[in-house]
Amino acid sequence: MRVVAQRGGDEIADGRPGRQWRLDLADRVLLVAAYWRTNLTMRQIGPLFGVSHSAAHRVIDTLGPLLAPAPVRRRRIDQVAIVDGTLVPTRDHRLAAPSKNYRYSANVQVAIDADTRLVIATSDPQPGNRNDCTAYRTSGIDQKLAGRPVMADGGYQGNPDVIMPYRKPADGTLTDWQEDLNAIHRKVRARIEHALARMKCWKILRARAVTRHP
Repeated sequence: MRVVAQRGGDEIADGRPGRQWRLDLADRVLLVAAYWRTNLTMRQIGPLFGVSHSAAHRVIDTLGPLLAPAPVRRRRIDQVAIVDGTLVPTRDHRLAAPSKNYRYSANVQVAIDADTRLVIATSDPQPGNRNDCTAYRTSGIDQKLAGRPVMADGGYQGNPDVIMPYRKPADGTLTDWQEDLNAIHRKVRARIEHALARMKCWKILRARAVTRHP
């Protein structure tokens, strides 16, 4: 609420001269958060807050951009990113393809900062039957992460710039120091799994995540 108020959200009317919002700032912020979390339609979310569906749409349209975090203009040179792909179900067959979960899905690559665990980059959606190794190169996220160390799982073979765990040789075993490094790698890389799980708690992503990201 404080951030929205600082960005002018408390002074914006509903587009009609002389008429202010029916809901106070706290309820408008809550309406936007509830919409993002539940992905309800305007005709469902409006009555929950005692406003029309058109008013709910105006609230989301106006306050949504004000809730977005400010982009980071400068990043540390030694910032480590962690990348992984996630399958997002969608009915748009222009982007989707039958994937390993037997549903029409899109492969979206997501990268987080290893320290803050905040999302720093997302990719354009790729067909769900495209593996992470290929999607990393064709989705454009490799260019967004250029110039910084990137960690990933063993599914990114073929991308030499990505830090992956050591693979067990077909005719041998890994050394002790390689096993130790793999254990550390797994522990750090698990952060991207946690980030993806938190993102998918917001049901709006099931409908919006397959659109192009700026």
